[in-house]
Amino acid sequence: MVHDVPTDAGPGRLHVVAGAEVRVLLVLGGGHSGQIATVDLDAVAAALPARGVAVARFELPWRVAGKKVGPRPPASDPLWTAGVDAARALHPGVPLLTGGRSAGARIACRTWTSDVAAVVALSFPLHPPGKPDASRIAELTPVAAPVLLVSGARDPFGTPEELRAALAASHAGSRRLVVVPGATHAFPRAAAPALVEAVATFAGSVARN
Repeated sequence: MVHDVPTDAGPGRLHVVAGAEVRVLLVLGGGHSGQIATVDLDAVAAALPARGVAVARFELPWRVAGKKVGPRPPASDPLWTAGVDAARALHPGVPLLTGGRSAGARIACRTWTSDVAAVVALSFPLHPPGKPDASRIAELTPVAAPVLLVSGARDPFGTPEELRAALAASHAGSRRLVVVPGATHAFPRAAAPALVEAVATFAGSVARN
């Protein structure tokens, strides 16, 4: 189902898929382009509802308006929060997870609040390509909830080794890193089953807690 969400920057759009039973709600955002129809987001939205996880992908207002690139961070953060609140109202009373791919993962981390049970970070961009000193780990560190990071083994925005080192140095809380062999910042279709299983297992563990 598609739901328009009013925001101060115009309407955003929630794309929600839910099965007969909803035990967890996962709200996801797109990357730098705002695109929510990507291999990873499509795969999660297609597979998880049958496993009790409702998936709501939020299309930010600037993307709905036809723009290909959004404003610089953190301008989209309050818009994202409006989308999360709208999704929560559709499925109240179940554990809420937020996340997204790349820039969407950054937004989910920056806007985390204590009522969000966990965060799913797909291709979290630890740093711009070729600029390892410009780390964004500070955006992830304040999340006082479990975080699942799924990253390509050859991601120029941060290798698995760089992510592990950054997480260790930050003294962050519960973090799980799943590495997709052969993937860069985007995930190939062949990686979809492993990615889906990682997210489904993580969401299931939150539902049981």
